[in-house]
Amino acid sequence: MADIVVDGFTRVYFVSAIANQAAPTTTELNAGISLASVMTPDGLTGFEPSTADVDNSALNSTFDTKTIGRDSFSGTKLIFKKQSGTDTVYNTLTRGTTGFIVVRRYLAESTAWASTQPVEVYPVIFGQTRNLAPTANTVTKWEVDTKITTSPTIRGAVA
Repeated sequence: MADIVVDGFTRVYFVSAIANQAAPTTTELNAGISLASVMTPDGLTGFEPSTADVDNSALNSTFDTKTIGRDSFSGTKLIFKKQSGTDTVYNTLTRGTTGFIVVRRYLAESTAWASTQPVEVYPVIFGQTRNLAPTANTVTKWEVDTKITTSPTIRGAVA
């Protein structure tokens, strides 16, 4: 087996409507907005789940035992490079906008959506846009909080 390089192997789209988040169609995905080319390399932040511990020890236990509790995400946000002229992403991902962030990993970003490709689908609502402080030797950046509104599909597949 060979290692999978991250660079160029993550596709991220904003899709306004998906009927079945476990199996989005190529038509639904192609109707979305591609985000990866205007995202910073660290722009997909907080989309890693964590699972809470539930203490299931008994009063007569001599060892603390645990089982799994609720899954959650924290600090989910997207970070972008500001574009000159008409900035479609900046104008679309505004406070209160709802939809889905769809992430496909492990295939070249330029590969078209196709049936059976693994995808992650996150139902989201966007918070307020933040223009990030300027710094030397970098592009102008902005970010938007991305609240996950219902349980995401971590192991979906394109229909």
